[in-house]
Amino acid sequence: MRIAVGTDHRGFAIREKIIESLRQRGHEVLDFGTFSPEAVDYPDVAVEVAGRVSRGEVDRGVLVCGTGLGMCIAANKFPGVRATPCHDDLTVELSRRHNDSNVLCLSADLLGERLIDRMIEVWLNTPFDGGRHARRVEKIADLERRVEEEKQAT
Repeated sequence: MRIAVGTDHRGFAIREKIIESLRQRGHEVLDFGTFSPEAVDYPDVAVEVAGRVSRGEVDRGVLVCGTGLGMCIAANKFPGVRATPCHDDLTVELSRRHNDSNVLCLSADLLGERLIDRMIEVWLNTPFDGGRHARRVEKIADLERRVEEEKQAT
């Protein structure tokens, strides 16, 4: 699987560990930084990762900031991106089973390294259940299309 990874300065310390863990699991990783602990604006990083997921250049993305929330808000502006802020094994599992999450947003400040690694493993290995959940995910895609059509009409 091709996975894009990006963090802001708050996630800088965990970024290399996430990338190494993904590579050890056999995934191809595209690293979008940040490459130092200097402050950066999380939307700039989210654009790189979510844009590639949206365009189909990568299969999934992982974003890390202080809470995971800012990255999630920015990432969900892209069509086809289903970014989810997760904080434990259950939210990660359900984000895949019910929402077909393709961008995982994590908190560098609230989650430990071991938990982050386990959450990524669960997220990568949990399939989308489909069924009634597929209908709901398709409704989200329809909403994205309608909003885009309305924008173009004005």
